[in-house]
Amino acid sequence: MRILLVEDDELIGDGIATGLRDEGHAVDWVQDGDAALAALGTHEYAAVVLDLGLPGRNGLEVLRRMRAGGNRTPVMILTARAAVDERVAGLDAGADDYLAKPFALDELGARLRAIARRAAGRAAPVLASGRIELDPAAHAVTVAGKAVTLSAREFSLMQLLMENAGRVLPRERLEQALYGWNEEVESNAVEVHIHHLRRKLGKESIVTVRGVGYTVPRDPA
Repeated sequence: MRILLVEDDELIGDGIATGLRDEGHAVDWVQDGDAALAALGTHEYAAVVLDLGLPGRNGLEVLRRMRAGGNRTPVMILTARAAVDERVAGLDAGADDYLAKPFALDELGARLRAIARRAAGRAAPVLASGRIELDPAAHAVTVAGKAVTLSAREFSLMQLLMENAGRVLPRERLEQALYGWNEEVESNAVEVHIHHLRRKLGKESIVTVRGVGYTVPRDPA
């Protein structure tokens, strides 16, 4: 997933960004509300991790402006443990979930996966397409029950395609989802990842729609 992190505390922000990147996510980190709104206006994200106690334009105002503008990106708010009023206000303003500081990075990852599933209208935690099964929580992929090892980027790409099974995703959409700011992206990066995935998962695992993009078949089950 490509995630927007909005956190003004350098230590906390660096820890969250590092932890999410270690899980294979692309993370864009900003430290104030105006920068968050600017990022949301120019990029598409799978989720937003939003601290409410921001300088200037606070997190609650960012959230309200997002929802007022029709932005439905799932939002995880971060608050102080004792700030019950803030948590209630955030949820009422359109947040999907919250975490009270301090928290475990594993829990943040699990909650982000959960709100992403709900946003996609999907209840099952494991994705399936033909003989392929992908478990985002375990970071595991199997083909006909046999485990297959993917790189972090390959896993993220296959997860995105399987979450959108039956839909054709253009290369630009895949590229934006895989790479954050300041990451160098080769012009054929997506094609290289697709090639590796087909070699590991089977040629039929990903279909090229010429001039449009890539798709995986929708699981008939």
